[in-house]
Amino acid sequence: MSTAPATQDSAPKQRVLVVDDNRDSAKTLAMLLKMSGYETQTAGDGASALESTASFLPQIVLLDIGLPDMSGYEVCQRMRQLPLDPRPRIVAVTGWNADVVRDRAGDDCFDGHLAKPVDFKTLQKLMAG
Repeated sequence: MSTAPATQDSAPKQRVLVVDDNRDSAKTLAMLLKMSGYETQTAGDGASALESTASFLPQIVLLDIGLPDMSGYEVCQRMRQLPLDPRPRIVAVTGWNADVVRDRAGDDCFDGHLAKPVDFKTLQKLMAG
């Protein structure tokens, strides 16, 4: 029995979790990503983000730093403790100064940093690389 070769349409979509307490911002970014071919899910706080990471198993997490229940730093550290293989790439998305975020988070947490408002072309380059 032969199987048709996989096409780009049949290839599995990359899963992206968008975490932001601004629901409109999260939904808009998720919608843009979905239109670009990604499978998306949103979370509005740290606890939901951790639950979604464990069940949705995203390859990429776009994580706001200023969340209502815990900081994005704490969420990132907790995500890194989840027994996931492969580990998701976690990108800080924040209105805070990116240099301050990098300095505070250290090299072992975030895989990248984006400033709000997110430039979609910059995001696409970061996600591709």
